[in-house]
Amino acid sequence: MGKSQNGENLGTETVSDGGDEQNNPDELSSEPGFKFDQILKDVDQFIETLDSGENNFTCIDQFLEMVDSEIAAYELRKASAKFGLNMEEFFEAVKLLWTIIRRLEELPSDSGATSCLNRAGSEHHRAMLLLENEFRTLLDINTDRNEGETKLKTVEEFPYFSPESVSIMNRIGSTMIFAGYEAECCIAYSGLRLKALDAELSKLSFENINVDDAERMSWESLEVEIGNWLHIMKHCTNNLFSEERTLCNSVFSEHPSIAQRLFCELSTSLTMRLLNFPNALVLPRQYSTEKLFKFLDIYEALRDLNNMEIGNYLSAKEFMSDTFTVQCRIGETAVSIFSQLENSIESDNAGRIPVAGGAVHPLTRYTMNYLKYACEYKDTLEQVFQKHNEMEGLTVQKVQENYIEKDDRFLPASPFALKLVEVMDLLDANIEMKSKLYRSPSLRYIFLMNNGRYILQKLKESTDIYDMLGHSWSRKRTSELRQYHKLYQRDTWSNVLQTISHEGVQVNGKVSKPILKERFKNFNALFEEILKTQSTWVVSDGQLKSELRVSISSVMIPAYRSFVGRFQSYFDNSKQAGKYIKYQPEDIEELIEQLFEGNTTSMIRRS
Repeated sequence: MGKSQNGENLGTETVSDGGDEQNNPDELSSEPGFKFDQILKDVDQFIETLDSGENNFTCIDQFLEMVDSEIAAYELRKASAKFGLNMEEFFEAVKLLWTIIRRLEELPSDSGATSCLNRAGSEHHRAMLLLENEFRTLLDINTDRNEGETKLKTVEEFPYFSPESVSIMNRIGSTMIFAGYEAECCIAYSGLRLKALDAELSKLSFENINVDDAERMSWESLEVEIGNWLHIMKHCTNNLFSEERTLCNSVFSEHPSIAQRLFCELSTSLTMRLLNFPNALVLPRQYSTEKLFKFLDIYEALRDLNNMEIGNYLSAKEFMSDTFTVQCRIGETAVSIFSQLENSIESDNAGRIPVAGGAVHPLTRYTMNYLKYACEYKDTLEQVFQKHNEMEGLTVQKVQENYIEKDDRFLPASPFALKLVEVMDLLDANIEMKSKLYRSPSLRYIFLMNNGRYILQKLKESTDIYDMLGHSWSRKRTSELRQYHKLYQRDTWSNVLQTISHEGVQVNGKVSKPILKERFKNFNALFEEILKTQSTWVVSDGQLKSELRVSISSVMIPAYRSFVGRFQSYFDNSKQAGKYIKYQPEDIEELIEQLFEGNTTSMIRRS
């Protein structure tokens, strides 16, 4: 058999005249006496000679008889089992039928082709209905299938079609598009695939929550729905959309632009449903600071979705526009939530009760742990604040305050880094204000050291925070801690050290026993008062506690040992010495080790 007008290869074998025509298409291709190939060959020759004016429509009538017989046979078969071994011959015959119609339409109306054209049009319509119905049957994943035919697979194997089914759908789709039924084919495909995608969402427990629903729900319920939505979005982005794209490309492999358009329309339609939930979240209420991270998760899911390449069609532009709009709204909600952290720090100024023992303030712990967790979303927050500044028309002025020092260089600070600096400045001011609630200057410095060391420790644990705040910021806080340490040392122990100073003990060149006794009495009283008080103070950082004790011992022990060694011999007897020299240097060292433990009772022990 030769080639049709459209170049389709319709076979080249010569078929003998023996044998009768059968109504079973499978048998038609296996009977050597069937005239199928010969008829197609004759039709090809007829089409080639149409322009010569020698129009004998006998072979066309034979061809239409053959097509009519095959369609009738296929119509009797059960759905999804219509096409057997000779389906390629049938598809080629249908394509040739469409070529005949187009060629006959070119002939003059008085050429005798009208009746032939009408009959060809009727057979063509029947063939298209047959193909469309079979196409729908194969696409409908809820259709019952017989044993041995295409079967539903497990949920993990979306979109459920065997390679054989996809191959048949491909041939049907290609034939319908070639034969002028592109619209019908695409409508059938889109409708049933959208139905299948909706079914997938239902299996994943997707709830179409609107604004009114979100307003009525508690945060605990919303949090559950957010988790489920994120799971669905991840499944769609990583699996569902890619599998759907693969199916579109496979079914319409000969028509990539159609495949792309259909996938674009399907993904857009599905996404519009998925966007309803995050869109509902941004409207009804204000959210407390700890809700930030769920919104950042939503933002990232939308960003991943928006980064998907789905095409350049109108629906793709709508897809990107709507996704980006919701993404921006979620981002603005995240900015609003983060800003509440600043508000909470400022409003906490109302607290007038100091933390017991000068311990780390709960606000410091909350803020630093919050920032540490937030910086795990650093890149996302950078995008969120950058986009916020763009939307608000804000620009970062290139002034010194907007640079950070890193590796001995000053680099421009990002919008989020500047926001981080603002929060830290507020926290510093808040800690400074709260330190003034302590009547004891020494306890005030312990409080400042506790909170300052806690902040620096969190910086060490989070390189992201450290990088954004910069080296100079960390160095400045470290210097402040050293200054607090010196001030504490001076305020607490300078008076104690004066009692064991060698100066002023002698009167007229001789050691005055009354002065000496008074010195030891004052030392004992001051030291015991400090121990009683400061053993109840709290230094939770082990390194800071050790540094404080070491620094106290380094000045106290040598001075006390020198004083005792120099003047204990001036007491008349051991009983009198024991009355005034209550502690040996080793006792002083041991008692200093009991400072800052937060004990509620005194741990003082006589030597």
